[in-house]
Amino acid sequence: MGVKGKLIASLEVKSEGHSVRDIFHVNTHHIPGISPSKINHFEIHEGQIIKVGSIISWKYNEDEKEKIVKEVIEAFDHQKISVTVKVIGGDLLELYNYFTIITSSEAQWTTWTFVYEKKTEDTPKPLPFMGVVLDLTKDIDAHPLKK
Repeated sequence: MGVKGKLIASLEVKSEGHSVRDIFHVNTHHIPGISPSKINHFEIHEGQIIKVGSIISWKYNEDEKEKIVKEVIEAFDHQKISVTVKVIGGDLLELYNYFTIITSSEAQWTTWTFVYEKKTEDTPKPLPFMGVVLDLTKDIDAHPLKK
């Protein structure tokens, strides 16, 4: 059994967090155009973008390397403006036994929470991946499509 961890980062956004959430979870197909240096491709494999049980994948750049993450939407809470996805494939699962991503928005804050289990004690924390999602959040917040 690996070492369990939780990494949380909150980012203040200029627009309300709802706008950032709308791009991430309603107009997701726009993200590769908004932040092409971070996201190369987005695909819905099953279901719809904001429906529980839907399976989606992303190709993203981390440390100048293209990586992929495949995830299933586990929960969506309209009241708390929160989405929980479980990683079911891709590069993250090479380092972690499981990896869950929770995105939430409150007023002018967008919060990312990663819950994971490292495969070994020497496995690094997912700080580079957190950097990708925070930079992506900044790009989306600055993009005029959000309005």
